[in-house]
Amino acid sequence: MSKFHIFSRRDFLKEVPAGAAVLSATGQAGALFGAERTAEHAKSRVVIAHDALLRGTGSAVDSSHMLSLLDRAMQTLTDRDHAFEAWRKLVHPGEVVGLKVNTLGGRGISSNPQLVEAICERLQEAGIRSADIVVWDRNSEELERAGFHLSIGGNGIQCYGTDRVDYEEDLVSYGSVGSRLSKVLTRRSDVLINVPVLKDHDGAGVTLALKNMYGVIHNPNKYHPNGCDPYIADLNMLPEIRTRMRLTICDATTAMYDGGPAYKPEHSWNCNSLLVSQDPVALDYTGWQMIERKRAALGLKTLEAESRAPHYIATAADASHGIGTNDPERMLAIAV
Repeated sequence: MSKFHIFSRRDFLKEVPAGAAVLSATGQAGALFGAERTAEHAKSRVVIAHDALLRGTGSAVDSSHMLSLLDRAMQTLTDRDHAFEAWRKLVHPGEVVGLKVNTLGGRGISSNPQLVEAICERLQEAGIRSADIVVWDRNSEELERAGFHLSIGGNGIQCYGTDRVDYEEDLVSYGSVGSRLSKVLTRRSDVLINVPVLKDHDGAGVTLALKNMYGVIHNPNKYHPNGCDPYIADLNMLPEIRTRMRLTICDATTAMYDGGPAYKPEHSWNCNSLLVSQDPVALDYTGWQMIERKRAALGLKTLEAESRAPHYIATAADASHGIGTNDPERMLAIAV
């Protein structure tokens, strides 16, 4: 943890030459789509975008501030001057884009609808048809409770749960995992944008990008022993997930440092931030450190001391998985 450093925008400009590409640690085809490789061992970028005025004078997130925050994050991630250029580097007209949100915690600690609206606005400006954007999670009722409006069919943005279309009949497997995948993923998404939440988890330690994929399978209850390790890593190795995964935009507008995954307002804070990366392992590592710093500031034990450190992050980065990096020396965490 002592090696981990978050660069400011000024630090970032010193560290990376203009035009440097967005690269994952592994070089897998999905994460590197549209990016130019500038160095054999390029660092994984994780952008931490923060806006202290995101909520203005109230408790609700301000839509205009959210859009500006998203733009700043995406432009920094892709090293582009304009949001349009940033999104056109990652998605292309004709693709169907699935936004996998996390709504298990209800309105208090779910992917923020205003963040999702901002993402959808920029996707459409980049040439993605509104009907080719699918906002989804495992359950339609949970989506509605989190503030999303269901929509199936027609020419508008689609929004529904896997319960409306079911899971594939056949199991797919890797390592310790054998599951049926959501048809929203397999039949309705060319590209996957992961929109998880920054929060504590009573078993896994934290739940961010990698664990949000538990919401795409029919049997996530099977994969919670041993802090979800190696199940989370094995799940993210499934080709149907890995080849579609293009980007993670982690909602840290409201975050939880303890007591998760269910919403507990007494253990939450207004972080007013987004974490954005093409490397889900580096993003999870970065989010974990943010939670640990919040816990330390409040005098709480480390997750390791509570016997629930997120060891699955290291597993996802090991030689047999290679999904991304958990090595701070191979990350470039940029605060903007």
